Amino acid sequence: MTFRELHAGQFVMPNAWDAGSAVLLAAAGFPAIATTSAGIAFSLAKGDHTLPDGAPAVSREQMFERVREITGASAVPVNGDLEDGYGAEPARVAETIALAREAGLAGGNIEDYDGRELYDAGLAVERIVAAREAAGPDFVLTARTDGQLLRTPTSLADSIDRANRFRAAGADCLYVPGVNDLDAIRTLVAAIDGPLNVVLGLGTSALTVADLQSVGVTRISLGGSIARAALGFIRRSAEELATHGTITFAADQIPQAALNELFARSSKGEH
Repeated sequence: MTFRELHAGQFVMPNAWDAGSAVLLAAAGFPAIATTSAGIAFSLAKGDHTLPDGAPAVSREQMFERVREITGASAVPVNGDLEDGYGAEPARVAETIALAREAGLAGGNIEDYDGRELYDAGLAVERIVAAREAAGPDFVLTARTDGQLLRTPTSLADSIDRANRFRAAGADCLYVPGVNDLDAIRTLVAAIDGPLNVVLGLGTSALTVADLQSVGVTRISLGGSIARAALGFIRRSAEELATHGTITFAADQIPQAALNELFARSSKGEH
């Protein structure tokens, strides 16, 4: 099934940050995976494009180097976290989409946030129009609006309006991160004229895949959640070793032989 065809149903799309994590996630049976700009940034010992820090610390060139590693290793379609297209101008966004296609991505997200504030709605729409023109018929374009994540006075109605304007401009999927209340998500599903992506793992939300799918969410992603959890495991392991001199954490490791076999199959294209 193509990445576009998946959006006619419901599916979960966890996020990888390198080739190894991509192979593990695909091997778990998910029909698609995504990249995470946060996970990639953290793996490079850099900060993420995190409110209110401003522009991404990872350049477009660095990000696409990692993206190519992920798409090269993945047995399933990959959706790219493309930040704000790495520039305000619609032409810059179109250029980023062209690079995404060349890198083997099946789709990608474009945000309406420049690291400091939301783009003017008119410009934000122009950016999606340019992205759609560059995307071609097969690339699944996701338009993300960050008003709820910013927690500014931006109302849910304003975010819905932006999402619907992006849909009319050519977006295939819509994404309104920062909404963690199930009733509000139900409202988004009903009011937005297109498939909705919702991210699990932001903040302290206890929502589950079953919860989100029960209200009609099409696509569920994890953002940087798995990457952050992996880093949390590293820190806990280091603290145990430094403080107690024990390695109980080693009980959770995947055996060497199992990893060798998995990655050998992947490198041969035996997915």
